[in-house]
Order: sequence, then structure tokens, then C-alpha cells
Amino acid sequence: MHRRSFLISTASALSVGALGLARAKAPSTETASISPFWARLAAANDAFIPDLLRSQLENGAVTDAYGIANAHDTARLITVLATARHAPASRHFRDPSLLPSIERAAAFLLEAQHKDGTIDLVATNFHSPPDTAFVVESIGPLTALLHREADPSEMRLREQLGTFLRRAGEALVTGGVHTPNHRWVVCAALAGIHAQFPDPRYITRINQWLAETIDIDADGQYTEKSTSVYSPIVDRALLTVARHLNRPELRDPVRRNLEMTLFYVHPDGEVVTEASKRQDKYQRGSMARYYYSFRTLARLDGNGRFAAMADQIERTAEAQLTRELLTSLEEPEFANELPTRKPLPENYAKVFPASQLARIRRASASATILAQNSTLFSFRKGTAALEALRCASAFFGKGQFAGERLEVLDDGYQLEQRLEGPYFQPLSTEQIMEGEHVRMAPNGTLAVGGRAARAQSNVQHLLARAVFKEKSGRFQIAMEITGTDGVPVAIELAFRHGGRLDGVTPVKGIADAYLLKSGTGRYTVGDDSISFGPGQAAHSWTQLRGALPKWDGQSVYLTGLTPFRINLEIS
Repeated sequence: MHRRSFLISTASALSVGALGLARAKAPSTETASISPFWARLAAANDAFIPDLLRSQLENGAVTDAYGIANAHDTARLITVLATARHAPASRHFRDPSLLPSIERAAAFLLEAQHKDGTIDLVATNFHSPPDTAFVVESIGPLTALLHREADPSEMRLREQLGTFLRRAGEALVTGGVHTPNHRWVVCAALAGIHAQFPDPRYITRINQWLAETIDIDADGQYTEKSTSVYSPIVDRALLTVARHLNRPELRDPVRRNLEMTLFYVHPDGEVVTEASKRQDKYQRGSMARYYYSFRTLARLDGNGRFAAMADQIERTAEAQLTRELLTSLEEPEFANELPTRKPLPENYAKVFPASQLARIRRASASATILAQNSTLFSFRKGTAALEALRCASAFFGKGQFAGERLEVLDDGYQLEQRLEGPYFQPLSTEQIMEGEHVRMAPNGTLAVGGRAARAQSNVQHLLARAVFKEKSGRFQIAMEITGTDGVPVAIELAFRHGGRLDGVTPVKGIADAYLLKSGTGRYTVGDDSISFGPGQAAHSWTQLRGALPKWDGQSVYLTGLTPFRINLEIS
């Protein structure tokens, strides 16, 4: 819901019983027309309440795992509890016992807000306009709902949250940002505040940011390429500005991003994250954050594929969708029936040139091939996940293979990397006279600034090439590393923790590391399995100098010396 996950604090000031949870009401008779999905979200939202109340301090704050009171976790308590009070399917619908806790939390939120209108992200950002905007993202819609329903008992809460929003607006009309997505989050926050407390300065500031134009490439991806975190955040922000300010043109980049994302989804509903430029790179990526955008544009555009993706997200990530309960209350049309569903893409081979990757999907088999990335290839078979195929050589400490570009062949894809390992000659008399001889690094090596001036000799070369071919979800991968002879090579097949490996031999002294010495190996999770091979192990050195650390998973290695050639089949 926010930039930081909520973690339950061990510091508890009040008991649940003392806060009146025992008086929670049964579901309202108004739930008769509520669909089972929204009713489940209400129940899931209710489930957070006991722990949130236990974690709340006397001053209304919620702390993080380290006992630090902060605005983000406190804002979450406000939205969860207030949403329950307004959701007809909630056990706490119109429950008066929650209101004192919400008001105390709102009082702390105002206390945590600096005089300039900002709040802190205590892990890293202080007096932060973008983090203020992220809190507005949840507090703003809630405040709009409270004003619309105008419950007399919530007058104080409305005033508290309105004060927070107006102060935040003062910060956002002048404040700066750190990253590309922050621009659009700030715009969305200002648009939401403007809808409740109109101020022409908000529009002026939004127009300043929008004048930079939306940073979307030809593939349909934003600058950060953060498929599980910031791309969906940008999508939601742009749709929010479009809705509040009647700027339908801002929906166009969102459509493009969502069309691209349809091809980034694995069979189990996870999203490809390997190309991300942010913290979600190589992480397990949920599609949950995209739900708002897919559902919104499915409804507005009559888009059957977007509707089908919204359905898939409900099936695969429902537990992460509780924030959308508030959305359905603040935007009642959000929960309207979606158009007739159309099939999602499940059989394709598609190249995204701007991102330098290819996506291949054959029913339950899903693969990604990447250039400019240490993960050359990843593969899914149902729930079985080969998270990364990586290759490294001990070539001058810089032999981690990352293809310079993705080349599309008539029958496949190719990655290449060319490396040089030079040695350096003495400086000339003229260079010494100019003082070049004193430019040495403290550890005795040649200073970086002086290397280009030295003549090179004994230059070694290495060419790494990988060719990928696919047929019916089976991949043939031909890898070749040539040039200087005798260079140790290790291929790493990094599988996700939790599966069973067969046909492999443990590497002595390294946990979750194995050699495939010959034949075919198999990785199995439940009823799904991935086969790989044939193996080879000319040596047992897996952690080569200059290579990236072992993947956090179950790693299988194939090893050799240059000239190195291998033909792998993965299926």
C-alpha cells in the first residue's frame, strides 16, 4: 500500500478488548448486492485490524520493526480502520469503537508532518515531498469518501485529514523529487487534493511536471523499467490525474504500458522483473499493483483482454488487493461489471527492442532472453522456476557474461560479449617528465587515469556467444567462449528455493550448490518440473574471481575451460 511494508511492532500500548473489538458488528444487511470478491476483500481488510490496534501506541502512532514511529505505518492504520467503517461487507461497518483509534492516529500524522508540509521516510528520506505524495495517495481518497458520506461522528477526523492534505499541498507545489516516477505521483497527489480543496497553484505545478512529457519508450515501458513496483505506480498516478482533471490523453501511455505488460506475465501470474532498473530487479514480482489500471481501462475502453487480466490478478494475487476496497468505495464505478472477456496472450515470441529482451510463452512454459544483463535467460514451467542462467569466466576478473545487444536471428536469438585483457608498458621519457609516473593507485596498481596513456602489450581476447532456439517450449542453448585458451568457465543454472533436484552432485563446502557432471538433471516443484543438460564438469571451481556471488537459490553449475562449447537443452 505504501513504499514500506507494514510490520507489526512488539510495542503494544492497549489491548484489543479495551478498544472495543468485541463489540464489532455482524455484516450489514446492505451486503446483499455485494459480490463475493468484494466481500472477501472486506474480510481480509478486517483481518488486519487486531494487529494494527495492538501495535498502536498511546500517542496514536504505529512503529516499524525497529520501534520507530512513522507516518507511513500510521497512515495505513487510518486507511484500514476507516475503510472497514465504511465498507458494508465489513464486520466493523459503522463501528464506533474504531473511531478513537483512527483520530489518535490522525493526530500523530499531523504531529509527524513538518512545518513545510512534508513527512519523513525514516529509512532514508527526510522532509520528503515524494513520500508525502505516497501518503496522500491513500489518505486523499479516504478523505474524499468521508466528505461525501458526511457522517457527523467523523467531523473531527475529516478536519484532521483535510488539514494534513492542505499542508501536503503546500509542500508539493514547491517540492522536488528523486526519481522519474515521483513526478507523476506528485501530480496525482496534487490532483486529488485539488479535487477537494481547489487551488490554481496545484494545476500550475502539475503542468510544470507534465511539460517534461511522459517517459515511455517505444516498447511501452517507463524509464525505470520496474515492472512490479514503479511502472504500475506510474500507471495509477496518470489515471488519477486524468480522472480528476479530465485529461483523457494521459490514459494513452497507460494503455501502451498495459499492452506491453500482457506479454510480461508468467503462467502463475508473476511478472517478469529481470530488466528492472530499480530494487525489484530479479525479485518475485506480483501483478497486484496493476489491478487498478487494468480494471479501470477495461471498463472505460471496453477492453476484453484487460478485463481478463483483471480477473487473473484477482485469482493469483487477491491477498494483495485489499487497498482496492477503499477504491471501490471512493470510486463506486470501479466495481462495475467489466466487458466480455477476451483471451490473454499465451502463445507468442515477442521482442522488446528498447528493453533488449525477448519474451516467449507456450502455454505453461514461459521464458525471457536478455541482453545487457547478467541473467541471460530465465524459464518457468508452471510453478517450477529457473530464475537465472548466468555464465562467467575467470578472465581478468571481468568475465561475467552480459550480452552487448540482443540480436534476432531467423531461427532464434543471439547474445555476444567481447572482452580484452591488456598489459601495460613503461611510460615514455616525455610522460615521466610530465609527472605521469606518480599517478599510481594506493594499492600499487596503475591509476585508472593513467592507463590510457600507456602502450599496451600481451593483449588477450575473449569472445562469448550464446544462441537460443525454441520449439514448442523446448530451448536449445548453444554457448561458446573462445579466444585465450585455458580460462576457467562456469555456467550457473539458478533455480528458486523449494524444489527437488535430481541427477546433480553437491559442491563441497557451498550450501545449495551442485554440479551437473553428465547426463540430464531435473528440478521439480509439485507436479511441475524442468529438465536441463547434458552436464559437464571439467573442474569444481564455481565461484570464479570477478563473477557475481552465487544466486540466492539452488544453483547447478556446468564447468569447463576455454575453448568452451556446450549445447544445453532446457524444457
